[in-house]
Amino acid sequence: MVVVVDKNLPQERVEKIIAELNRYGFDVHKSTGEKYIILGALGVQPGFDIRKIKMLEGVVDVFRITEPYKLASRRFKDEKTIIKVNDIEIGGDEIIIIAGPCAVENENQIMKLAEVVKNNGAKILRGGAFKPRTSPYSFQGLGEEGLKLLRQAGDSFGLSVITEIIELSHFELIEKYTDIFQVGSRNMYNYPLLKILGTSRKPVMLKRGMSATIDEWLMSAEYILSGGNPNVILCERGIRTFDTSLRNTFDISAIVSVKDKTHLPVCADPSHAIGYRDKIIPMARAAVAAGTDALMIEVHHDPDNALSDGPQALLPEQFSELMKQIKEIAKVIEKKF
Repeated sequence: MVVVVDKNLPQERVEKIIAELNRYGFDVHKSTGEKYIILGALGVQPGFDIRKIKMLEGVVDVFRITEPYKLASRRFKDEKTIIKVNDIEIGGDEIIIIAGPCAVENENQIMKLAEVVKNNGAKILRGGAFKPRTSPYSFQGLGEEGLKLLRQAGDSFGLSVITEIIELSHFELIEKYTDIFQVGSRNMYNYPLLKILGTSRKPVMLKRGMSATIDEWLMSAEYILSGGNPNVILCERGIRTFDTSLRNTFDISAIVSVKDKTHLPVCADPSHAIGYRDKIIPMARAAVAAGTDALMIEVHHDPDNALSDGPQALLPEQFSELMKQIKEIAKVIEKKF
């Protein structure tokens, strides 16, 4: 349930309300908004009489959340969550661009691409150091060496960095180097991994599973939020349907739909959704027009020889053109870019 508390209530009174909720067996998550303090009381107690809490001093209202996801719900927090990454805000008035190669291949490659994305207005550098590939014979990433190179490139060009975590044993290692954890579509249902990411204070970008409903996606986000990490970014990266003309079906409607259900920011990844570079720019434009808070784009200066997903990587000149087009769309929808 959600307990709405007067924001001007003295802290000791707020703590007494929290203590009372704890006494009744609820775990409490606190969120402070512009007008009220919101206490999310988590615990399965269908018969609990909410009047016991509603009568407490300073409590404005109490209501139950019917959705299975509680902390991700707009009923828990109606105001948009804005996630701060160094000097960047994701979920605010600015469209944030995340760009770079699918995988870090060597120092020359990642430094060259970091310069390209920086010069064209991106603020976050992407690059995989551990790559979950469909084939066991495909390039699996450079591991820690890739993390070091990604961090070096980001620091050299003033970019924050994001990289994928694929297993629990990599958590402490990746946390040393990255600014944002990325959870790939294959791991959206990896609940032990989501739980450990809930203990971190670094943001987590959670990609939608290939066959996941929006509610299932939000339930996975709930695992991270309930662990104490409020910094979750949802990423639409295409879903698997009966159609096989493209790599996946890019569900642009999900960008609009999920924002009705949650306060969390949303990112769109047309590169993975489409899989073909000649179709990525129009789909990226559509995602921006639909209201995505961030855009993740793969870029490579030599995609024909890329070790991972070359066909879906934009060439530097294509990326530059996309940035110009996004700037014009941003004006129309009154977003900063």
